[in-house]
Amino acid sequence: MATWAQVSFQEATSPMMEQMVYFHDHTMMILLIITVMVGYVMLSLCWNKQVNRNLLDGQKIETAWTVLPVFVLIMIAMPSLRLLYLMDEVSEPSITMKTVGHQWYWSYEYSDFNHIEFDSYMVPESDLEKGMFRLLEVDNRVVLPMQAQVRILVTAADVLHSWTVPSLGVKVDATPGRINQTSFFMNRPGLFYGQCSEICGANHSFMPITIESVKTKT
Repeated sequence: MATWAQVSFQEATSPMMEQMVYFHDHTMMILLIITVMVGYVMLSLCWNKQVNRNLLDGQKIETAWTVLPVFVLIMIAMPSLRLLYLMDEVSEPSITMKTVGHQWYWSYEYSDFNHIEFDSYMVPESDLEKGMFRLLEVDNRVVLPMQAQVRILVTAADVLHSWTVPSLGVKVDATPGRINQTSFFMNRPGLFYGQCSEICGANHSFMPITIESVKTKT
């Protein structure tokens, strides 16, 4: 989960989030190189007192500043397209869970196991115990196995919501009348927190998500 004064991503808990962090670092390195090169050229031109009165055009430099950006965009686009494909791919899930967004709580269904249903509300600040996190704790956690492919079906009962868990790299829109799906794989046990990421009314910020990842064998 996020910590105080954190400026980077949360610690990755799924292979997909790890790939997103790698892609972010890859893109930021390219942008840093471009920024340094452009800054160096601009500063050198500002401080350079040389003048070439015979320079009317430059076919070579025009070709270079057309070809190089295309090459850079390809370097960014290829891993990005791969990630987009993997994010939408749902293959051989071990368990399927359905979540429905309401104003202002989440309800969950384990359709694979005797149709278990429950609602998940935020724990009020007055009921928090020592060690609990404000605006992130819920009365009923989502319990899922670690190291298993989980498919989640997301929809809404009233207005637009968004089911988001940053450490898993998951963000799915909950749209009334439509079911969206995605999948994730948790590498380790623990508690992973998220929140609704679509403005859905007065209590939008009071719709936390808490996933408890457990070992299948103890």
